[in-house]
Amino acid sequence: MALMNSGIIAATLAYLLWGLFPLYFRLLQSVPALELVAHRILWSFLLLILVLTIKRQWKSFWDVFHQKRIIFFHLASSITIASNWLIYVWAINTNRVIESSMGYFLNPLLTIVLGVIIFKERLRTIQWISVGLAAVGISILSCLHGTIPWVALSLALSFGLYGLLKKLAPVQTTFGLLLETSLLILPASGYLIYGVHSDQSTWILAPARTHFLLIGTGLVTIIPLFLFAVAAVRIPLSQLGFLQYLTPTMQFLLGYFLYHESFNTARQISFTCIWIALALNWIPHKKHNYAQTIE
Repeated sequence: MALMNSGIIAATLAYLLWGLFPLYFRLLQSVPALELVAHRILWSFLLLILVLTIKRQWKSFWDVFHQKRIIFFHLASSITIASNWLIYVWAINTNRVIESSMGYFLNPLLTIVLGVIIFKERLRTIQWISVGLAAVGISILSCLHGTIPWVALSLALSFGLYGLLKKLAPVQTTFGLLLETSLLILPASGYLIYGVHSDQSTWILAPARTHFLLIGTGLVTIIPLFLFAVAAVRIPLSQLGFLQYLTPTMQFLLGYFLYHESFNTARQISFTCIWIALALNWIPHKKHNYAQTIE
């Protein structure tokens, strides 16, 4: 029981921290999205190296690193998570918090579709209805707005593919993220160095506060992941899946109440369809295919 309670607390904290991401990244609104993501990769990479050194896990990490199949899938997952980070940061800092929250509401439903396509899983009728309702919601929003909500769809797709790739080549959370950041560190650091030498880097003229916040992106990335890793081994996936809605709910509330983003009729109808779809998806006997993390 104690393990179960600590797992629930850890999962809740992880999802709450992910839900507060807009507050943190808004403080770095002056930093271009690509540069911000490059810093996030750099400082996460350095922090993970420190963690593995303290925990003396380098031998286990190298054993994982020498498996070609894992390298291949993590190269692909590193590209999808970097794309997800880039779109998310850009969305947060261009007043699209509500639309980004839609992406993470859609993600579990997209996961179901990926399960059908990739793993040939069979869905119950109610699950097909939930997927159809989500599609209707997106279609209505596209028709009434005149544009496809590409931010939400891109976030849902990139994160769904990331979860899929992690399932195909599972490794321990710390090892997986270090492997991904290792594969991204050369282009990320190269971009940052080029920015400094060409006087295009925000880092050069930014105040000390911005420097500390950029360095802090490593901690912001790693801490909720560690909390999630603790929770994943202590509570059922069904509870993890339910708690994950804390994150997009908080993002939605921040976008609406704090940043006063538009929630017009088109969005109201679209979100209502998606929320009903999620409610239908949680009718008893729902089986979760795999846990996902918001990194």
